[in-house]
Amino acid sequence: MEDIPPTPLPRLNESVDTLRARLVYQSRKRGTLESDLLLSTFAKDNLSSMSEAEMREYDSLLDEADWDIYYWATGKRVPPQRWSNSEILKRLTFHAKNEGKVVRKMPEL
Repeated sequence: MEDIPPTPLPRLNESVDTLRARLVYQSRKRGTLESDLLLSTFAKDNLSSMSEAEMREYDSLLDEADWDIYYWATGKRVPPQRWSNSEILKRLTFHAKNEGKVVRKMPEL
């Protein structure tokens, strides 16, 4: 049986700029250092080029538990069906592989 996804808070009339700023913050302030580093560097590298639809998908992903996101992105666990075809999760997984061996540190807020 698959976990039920969390229900996000409704954010009516949120502008794209406010959405992007909130996602930067939420990517950095997760609760685990591993997730903070992974998601904050992903946000730094990707948010500026994301469409609004992609940002909304990333926003939904951030509603998931930190360790779930981390394990899905690092390939330690298979994501649930609701994320199996997610382009954002695929991009995050590629980012987590760090094939360029980039030394990553927390970006400034």
